[in-house]
Amino acid sequence: MFHQGIQGIPYYLGLRSLSEIATREDRVCVLNIAGGESRQVTPTSHVFSGGNVVFGTSPGRAGQVLKTSEGDIPIFNNVREGLEAGHAFNTGVVYLPPSGVRDGVAELIRVNPELRKIVIITEKIAVHDAREIRAMAQANGVDIIGGNCLGVADSWNRVRIGGALGGDHPAESLIKGSVAIFSNSGGFTTTIAQYLGTEGWGTTTLISSGKDVYIHYAAPDFARAFAADDRSKAAVLYAEPGGYYERGIEWTKPVVACVVGRWKSKLTRAVGHAGAMAGSGDKAEDKEDWFMEAFGVDAIFTPENPVVSKKGAVVTNIADIPAALTAVMKLNGSEPDFAPRGDLELKPWIANDQGLRLPPEIALDVVTAPEPYAGQIGRLGQQVGAVVARQTMKDKSGASVMDPKTQVTSVHGHEVLDLALRPLEACFALPLVHEIADENDRALLDVAVAAEVNLVGDPILVATDAAREAGNAPNAIMAVAAAITGPKRVERALACSAALIDAFAHSGLRDGRDEAFDTSAVVMDDATRALFRATPEEADDPRPEAMLRAIEARGGKSAFLKYLGGFGERLSRDAILAAIATTIAWGPLMRKRITRLTAETLPWYLRLYGVMVGATIPGEHHQPGSLRGIPRDERFGQWTMADLCFLAMTGKKPTEEEALPLRILVGLLISNGPGSISAQGAKGAVAADGPQTPGRVQINKAMIGFLSHCGYSHGGNGYEGMAFLLDQFKDKGLTDPSDPGHGIDLKAMARDFAKAYRREKKASKEVGAELRALPGVHHPIFKGKPVNHDPRERFVAEYMAEAGRYNVFHAFYRELVQALYEEGASPYVFCVNVDAVIAALLLALLWPDYQAGRLSERELETAAFTVFLYGRMIGSAAEIDDHLNRGRNMDTRTPASQCAHGV
Repeated sequence: MFHQGIQGIPYYLGLRSLSEIATREDRVCVLNIAGGESRQVTPTSHVFSGGNVVFGTSPGRAGQVLKTSEGDIPIFNNVREGLEAGHAFNTGVVYLPPSGVRDGVAELIRVNPELRKIVIITEKIAVHDAREIRAMAQANGVDIIGGNCLGVADSWNRVRIGGALGGDHPAESLIKGSVAIFSNSGGFTTTIAQYLGTEGWGTTTLISSGKDVYIHYAAPDFARAFAADDRSKAAVLYAEPGGYYERGIEWTKPVVACVVGRWKSKLTRAVGHAGAMAGSGDKAEDKEDWFMEAFGVDAIFTPENPVVSKKGAVVTNIADIPAALTAVMKLNGSEPDFAPRGDLELKPWIANDQGLRLPPEIALDVVTAPEPYAGQIGRLGQQVGAVVARQTMKDKSGASVMDPKTQVTSVHGHEVLDLALRPLEACFALPLVHEIADENDRALLDVAVAAEVNLVGDPILVATDAAREAGNAPNAIMAVAAAITGPKRVERALACSAALIDAFAHSGLRDGRDEAFDTSAVVMDDATRALFRATPEEADDPRPEAMLRAIEARGGKSAFLKYLGGFGERLSRDAILAAIATTIAWGPLMRKRITRLTAETLPWYLRLYGVMVGATIPGEHHQPGSLRGIPRDERFGQWTMADLCFLAMTGKKPTEEEALPLRILVGLLISNGPGSISAQGAKGAVAADGPQTPGRVQINKAMIGFLSHCGYSHGGNGYEGMAFLLDQFKDKGLTDPSDPGHGIDLKAMARDFAKAYRREKKASKEVGAELRALPGVHHPIFKGKPVNHDPRERFVAEYMAEAGRYNVFHAFYRELVQALYEEGASPYVFCVNVDAVIAALLLALLWPDYQAGRLSERELETAAFTVFLYGRMIGSAAEIDDHLNRGRNMDTRTPASQCAHGV
């Protein structure tokens, strides 16, 4: 059957009526049936249609089958093999890549004289190929639908061919009725059918035309088949910009046209559907005019301005389609096909207002979802914490990210520049709860870590002292402590955490600090309660009571500690640690910011924090009831994490002035992102244990992985900057690095050094020797401008200026980079990098002790290394937890194809 096309050119159109588009008699062959999309979609289509797919092709997979509940679909290498096996078909479905579609269509047509229809799912087919496909089909009497479509379906015949119209449960969307649908968008084809049902309209035939540049079965073809279909009383068209397919059509029945994409006329390249970019005269506005002229209306239909005629209406929002259709059909004396099924008002099935007080108009009530969704949501409601999909995490992180422009890292959304100004406890908590801890939780964390730092009587102390005596670097000493803090050492604490989560998970407790919460409904059996009870062997351990006194003295609140206190029994240190950890984790856990696994393992990280800090203090300073002479109750009840870290490095409690630089240093050092050597070591250790079986992962071993990947270049190199500064200031009589009136001519110092460095640079060039690098000066990223800045250095400089603080070492670095340029030693003004800031702050912090002889240069080097480890310990905890939750077994390996032999 031939029809007159554009400019009067006749073309073949075999489909006379919409009732012939998808029938129960159609038999289907699917090309690339084993491909990713087809493998998901074809079984559903096959079952819904009563088993209409006779076979599929996938080169190299002959003899395999695609399993469905309607029986297995055989797979052949090519179409001819399937025909020779006795399988007949009249319809082909093409899932091939764009470059293979033309040859696939040619094969279907060449070997099967019975072929009548082809549905092309593939998108972005070359226009040249599309023209050849059209020519082959026309010459052989074959109708083609697509490309870039989701196939066709018929609600009367209960048939779906190609694509995913109706989704995974087509019977729910493809409801028998009187409305045909023709849509450029495959997804919206289903959505429109669902929307129509809310007004009581069902469907007849649904065609996803696709929106490649070349549409084979277009609106004029649909209009003819629609006119010949007695089942279809009306039609809905969804049209996007691009092409003239909808222009000048004579519609014989009512139509509602939805035209979208006005914004696409502003684009210079195609997005979304390959052909959905307006050209001259075929923009969305133009198509609106074509339809309005065809329907005899002068405006777009909206609920506020319901302009319709007996011929139809034009809308620009798919949500307006049902109301527009009902209004049009009312003028035609037609009622909906069945009673309305719901409405399009927003009806949330799940809600999370994050504790915000929302205005009434947007604080919508949650409604019960229809089945099977209600059951699924109910099961989700019983889920405690977040669930993270596992993926290959090589060179990836869900915890940290580095801004490629500024080279500033963020951990769980917080820039290290921001963390540098936060209390140290907030930084230690962030990697594991993904939020900045408040004052209450910081106090609890201080107590939890303080209870682990004094290692008197612990084998760890003997081992770390032996490691120290053997000349090991600070990271190796900390690794010894981490190695001994193994699974057996935290087994009961983790079991206590799990028991508390089990007991309170569905109690209604939202805030772990809420001591007024009614716990009468929270019950534990005797065996579980015994987990929290101190054993006779722990009778001499004074720390549990000291921890409870300290929490009370700090005003700390914990619903879990109050609940355990109601047992009337002496609690173990593990029980108190677990209660503290659960309090800190509870809010993020209930808000599904973290997983249950993270919450349950938090005590292990807290114990490791304390043990690893304690390991940096020589054994002679660990005494019963005191650490470096500081009594237990004072440390537990008053000291902060910053105080403990400063004590470990210097042997004394810092003043507020001294604590601030340490806090800034640790904050800046927390993370360089997942690509840093230390992070790779931590992640690799998790991957080696097998995160897909989390119980096997030893978190302390992952900490050792981070520690073993630190060294004098990555970790201890802060000392290089300190050594450089010591060399420059050793004979200058400096007494107070924070005093701007130090009396030293920094410009002259910088100028003299720059001149000497220029001469050194010239001499090195003449003999072909490598020029020494200046620590703290220059950066591979921040270079090439007349004046260069490291944003991290600028951040610290601006903060110190605003706070009225001064650092002579930092000031010297600023003079030095200017002098290097002015004396011709550098082509532009180098940046002062963040390493210089670290060296300057740390040296100023330790300068009085160094001048007084209390710290040697070797001890300065150890301090520089140790402060790096304190910061990176936090960042590594974030990477360990992230990889434990979302990583795959051994996923940090480098494929053999990417490995090379060094020569």
